[in-house]
Amino acid sequence: MGEGQFRLDDETAEALNELDDQAAQAVESGDEERLEQLLGQMASIVRDKGERLDDDDLSASDAIVPPEDLTLAEAKELFAEEGLIPDLPS
Repeated sequence: MGEGQFRLDDETAEALNELDDQAAQAVESGDEERLEQLLGQMASIVRDKGERLDDDDLSASDAIVPPEDLTLAEAKELFAEEGLIPDLPS
């Protein structure tokens, strides 16, 4: 997202993982419009429900939410078996 780091509760992280699964399907099917919509939803969830960390906080990140304007071609390059956002450990 390029907006700093956010701390998320488990429920919010799970919601992001569900959207990530849908984003993976959009990438696989070549649906750039759907991918854009899902990335926007993911960014909104993080902004609305996440706790923004101070810029000087150097906590390790478990996941990085891609920018909302990520293209389908860029998503295919970033795509891994776990999706755009790695599943969080249980």
